[in-house]
Amino acid sequence: MTIQLPEKVRYIIDILMEAGYDAYAVGGCVRDSILGRKPSDWDITTSALPEQVKGLFRRTVDTGIQHGTVTIMLEKEGFEVTTYRIDGEYEDSRHPKTVIFTPNLIEDLKRRDFTINAMAYNDKAGIVDAFEGMEDLQRKVIRCVGDAEARFGEDALRIMRAIRFSAQLGYEIEEETGKAIRKLAPTLQNISAERIQVELVKLITSDNPFWLKYAYDTGVTKVVLPELDFMMQTTQNNPHHRYTVGEHSLHAMEYVENDKVLRLGMLLHDVGKPQTKSTDEEGIDHFYNHAMQGTEIARKLLRRLKFDNDTIYKVTKIVCFHDYHVHLTPRGIRRAIVKVGEDIFPYLFAVKKADVLAQSEYQRAEKLEKLATMKVLYETELAAQNCVSLKTLAITGRDLIDAGIKPGRELGEILDKLLAEVIDTPEYNTREYLLARALKI
Repeated sequence: MTIQLPEKVRYIIDILMEAGYDAYAVGGCVRDSILGRKPSDWDITTSALPEQVKGLFRRTVDTGIQHGTVTIMLEKEGFEVTTYRIDGEYEDSRHPKTVIFTPNLIEDLKRRDFTINAMAYNDKAGIVDAFEGMEDLQRKVIRCVGDAEARFGEDALRIMRAIRFSAQLGYEIEEETGKAIRKLAPTLQNISAERIQVELVKLITSDNPFWLKYAYDTGVTKVVLPELDFMMQTTQNNPHHRYTVGEHSLHAMEYVENDKVLRLGMLLHDVGKPQTKSTDEEGIDHFYNHAMQGTEIARKLLRRLKFDNDTIYKVTKIVCFHDYHVHLTPRGIRRAIVKVGEDIFPYLFAVKKADVLAQSEYQRAEKLEKLATMKVLYETELAAQNCVSLKTLAITGRDLIDAGIKPGRELGEILDKLLAEVIDTPEYNTREYLLARALKI
């Protein structure tokens, strides 16, 4: 099989081979090329030592030279070139104590995580596949190279990578690899929150976000996302539901697009239900105030996993307002936009629809009809360009100050009152009316 190498990758490999060294594209780029997917980046492995690599190229960066990695800069593009190596003993489920460089490609491929990532390629040798990676691609299987426990012992994050690749590719996890995941899941506590977060996002934004259930079944979420375990164990005896809270949330992710904020929002929208569950005299479960409780739980969870502030803001807003009742009138829509926020309100259409589709079929048609009405009313307000925020109010705080109103809390309260009037009566949004009204207030 021939792989179409990018021109710059072929150039680097050719330079190294002309100098008498071996050089191959390796890992994920080879896997993706075989699958007909466009690789996001290209890694190169070589028998040349780091100093020898640096001697052959004009611009290089020592990105990980202690582990044999040099980045070659061609124009403004960087390509990582790593010397064949054998890793020594691992102490912390991530870093080897020692790294030994080797002239043997197979020894280097042996240390890699999964068979489908342990293939190398150059135009001269073709595909080098010492561990049946091609066969596993055909069988659609995720399998560790060699002993699974040893591979996961070297870097516990590989446990999450196995589940993530399974979700992204729609592959099964091989039996021995699965057993090792169950056994070594507790070692994920040694992995930084930042690395956990990256794998979690890749998993839930894949085409198979429900694969996160495998992480629950194998004890992975007990370590990295214990909130999901509580949700999975919380039943919902209620006509609106047919799954546990956790299963409902996993299914809800399947009904929104592969967007980080939406997927996180659906994963966590009911995270407050385990803490708010009550059962009435008829045995029906209720979850009063779960959105408010869930907002704080989601905020703490997202901070623990080191998400950025923008993501935390958007996801917690979705959690807070996913169940918000919107009065289906033009005034009701405007009031809801002010309450929820102009930036977040558009998310609610996807969020509420996914929530409904992941519930039971009880009153589903009526719920979807109300949602469609809400969308029409919202689009009508957008088309009319009616004021729905202080930003679109016809006067500003500066206008009020110029009119003689002192800066401070009172000025803010006046603006809020003016906005409330304009929300109720859009035609009031003129500078003349609002200025006169402000002076009366």
